[in-house]
Order: sequence, then structure tokens, then C-alpha cells
Amino acid sequence: MFLIFLHIHVVEILIVINMNKKAFIITGLGVVVGLIAGYIYYQQVGCASGTCAITSKPLNSTLYGGLMGGLLFNLFATSPKKKEK
Repeated sequence: MFLIFLHIHVVEILIVINMNKKAFIITGLGVVVGLIAGYIYYQQVGCASGTCAITSKPLNSTLYGGLMGGLLFNLFATSPKKKEK
């Protein structure tokens, strides 16, 4: 579990290095939209039995939605072009 957590942070750091201001805004907007969508999903669909890993608690569903929203919107963010020497 710790290795997965460490790998995710290393990937995030590498992504942050190559992102410009517009990409941060687009990704941040995706996180906000995902947080809202995740909570609405919990509220409308949820999990009646309480055994669902993601939708059993509003915090889990909201954070998962934020992660998915950020990843989805990040697909539309452009990275800065490398300058040729």
C-alpha cells in the first residue's frame, strides 16, 4: 500500500513540474466538478448495504469523484512545448 502511495506522489510531482498555469486551472476545475459530482452520486445512488468501498461514506465518494474529475479534466490540459535549441 505504501509503495502505491509513494508512486502516486512521484507521478504527481513529475506532472506538476511540466504544468503551466492554464493546466492547473483546468485540473483544479475538474477536481471541484468531481467533488460535487461524487457527493451527488453518494446522495442520489449511494450504497444501501454499507459494504460498497467507494459509495458507503460521503467522504469516500466525494474524494473519489474529485480524483476522477481531476484526471478527466487533466486530459484536456496542454503541456508546455519544449523549446528546441
